[in-house]
Amino acid sequence: MAENPLKPEASPDAPDQREPDKQETALPSSRTKNRFDRMEWAGAFGDLGTLVPFVVAYIGMVKIDPLGVLFAFGVALIFCGFYYRTPFPVQPMKAIGAAAATQAAQTAITPAAIYAAGLVTGLAWLLLALTGATTKIAKLISRPVLTGIILGLGMSFMLEGVKMMASGWLIAFIGLTGTVFFLKNSTIPAMVLLLAFGAVCSLVQNPEFVTALAGVSMSFKLPVFALHQITWKDFLAGSVFLAIPQLPLTLGNAIIAIREENNRLFPDRPVTEKGIAVSTGLLNVFGSSIGGVPMCHGAGGMAGHVAFGAKTGGAPIILGGILLVMALFFSGSVEILFRLLPQSVLGVVLFLTGAQLALGAGDFGKNTGERFITLATAAFAIWNVGLAFLVGIIASFADRRGWLRI
Repeated sequence: MAENPLKPEASPDAPDQREPDKQETALPSSRTKNRFDRMEWAGAFGDLGTLVPFVVAYIGMVKIDPLGVLFAFGVALIFCGFYYRTPFPVQPMKAIGAAAATQAAQTAITPAAIYAAGLVTGLAWLLLALTGATTKIAKLISRPVLTGIILGLGMSFMLEGVKMMASGWLIAFIGLTGTVFFLKNSTIPAMVLLLAFGAVCSLVQNPEFVTALAGVSMSFKLPVFALHQITWKDFLAGSVFLAIPQLPLTLGNAIIAIREENNRLFPDRPVTEKGIAVSTGLLNVFGSSIGGVPMCHGAGGMAGHVAFGAKTGGAPIILGGILLVMALFFSGSVEILFRLLPQSVLGVVLFLTGAQLALGAGDFGKNTGERFITLATAAFAIWNVGLAFLVGIIASFADRRGWLRI
């Protein structure tokens, strides 16, 4: 039987179930070194399906200065690559990004409100981590619920990828077929071919891009302190409408699910919920201070990096370095550069990222009750991760009491 190109390599050391005591005290292995070979370079771009659309929306809809946004992402990715030494992702917070893009047209959300949301989010996760609340909440989540969350997130990425591919089915079909064929080829990295194919298609379909690219100029700029722009109105809007609704999604996707994904794929470099929460808090406090947008460590981001070849922290360091160069020298041309990638090609990236994540969901449990909990949680996770956690916890409680008869 042919090897599944999307299935991560199984490790004999990977734990079959959670071991809180060991994992709460474990630190990344000092023996693991970051690599910067061609596969790390290819894997570095595995999260573009999430990064590019949200950054373009922030710049185009909310009118945020791309300098602070890209600088914050660049620093965050480099920090995570050196500290975690795995393809640890940094992504835009999706609920905040979606709300900002839809409400900005009604002038309810300003760039300063985004900075406020990032600051409140960062302080909230630092508080939850340092008080131990993050770890206590995570221990309430049973294995079937966690499996359902990961499966649902993977399916949601795949569905969103299909929607994006629908904007150009022929390009998407060619891109998806070629990428799957080369996915495990270490000589010709699939992501490099996909990005080059996408850029060529974009230039052929939109010849005006050639003129736009010719006008791209290099100009050195440094980010500036942004928190002084926040008014009480911005602080209230950023806290109530953006930061607070994001917390359940971050807990599920960017704290618990990423811990599971990292420790399953890289058991020699384990992470903890508390450590991830601290990291999330620090990145957002820093990012908001220089005009960045709220960031998190989404499990889908790691799946994307790994799907295209990344195995160490070299991938996020590479991507972070590229974003820093774009921020410091090409921030005025970011939107043009990002639009070189067709939506259909970004959809291919997102679809394969979701497949990688869903394939890692593991088994569905020993009995019908556990399998039902996993499937029900996954179904709700496609729609809303916070609600999925609530449904999963209630279903698990009912199953333990013998009330769940399936």
